[in-house]
Amino acid sequence: MPNRLHASSAQPPLIAINPLVEAKDAAHLRLATRYANAILRAGGLPVVLAPSGGPRDTELVLERVDGLLLSGGDDFDTDRLGLGPTHPEANPVPAAKQDFDINLARRALDANLPTLGICYGMQLMALAQGGSLHQHLPADRPQSGQHSGGIAHSVVLVSESKLAAALGVEPGPVVSRHHQALDRVPDDWLVSARAECGLVEAIEHRRHCFALGVQWHPELAPEGSPQDGLFRALVSAAGLNAARQQDPSPCHT
Repeated sequence: MPNRLHASSAQPPLIAINPLVEAKDAAHLRLATRYANAILRAGGLPVVLAPSGGPRDTELVLERVDGLLLSGGDDFDTDRLGLGPTHPEANPVPAAKQDFDINLARRALDANLPTLGICYGMQLMALAQGGSLHQHLPADRPQSGQHSGGIAHSVVLVSESKLAAALGVEPGPVVSRHHQALDRVPDDWLVSARAECGLVEAIEHRRHCFALGVQWHPELAPEGSPQDGLFRALVSAAGLNAARQQDPSPCHT
């Protein structure tokens, strides 16, 4: 992408974060400070995006950052996505935010921008690439048990994945807050972690420089946890992305 205001050796990589939109009137933005703090600890500089403007505005923003963090959020309106009627238990984000986020994720992935998705953000990455959802786990996968309300549970990693490399070791118990979950994984994506019940807990793109999503909330882990490695991996990939702007050849990992 041309005309980027990217990081240099003296500047931290710029990491854009999509915030929540208050559903009551869609007039207020909200972002948990844990996301920004995790990026700062990892050596990046967080920048909060306002979900407004058209596709070209989104493209202009992405030209000026080095990486993207797709944060957690509420539910998807699957009817709006053409994936069937929205479940009555769903609490969808405002339509304008969903449309903005889908476009944001799609353009970031198409541009090979280093991207980390968390919970809603992981699902968003998959939906932007043709994936689908379990709309309500208690109905669709009762065998999976409870995954909402901040429950802690273990995950099983795929060895030799970007996820395993970022974490370094098993992450220990992870915290989940969701009742929608990934069903169909898009082409060119690898499932890199599952819950013990088989539910998809992490995905990563096979060819993208760094496109990784986790269903759990690593920003809720104690400081110094192996889960900090996810944010360090994003910032590291973003720094490499900034340095590559004068050399558009594909990256190899």
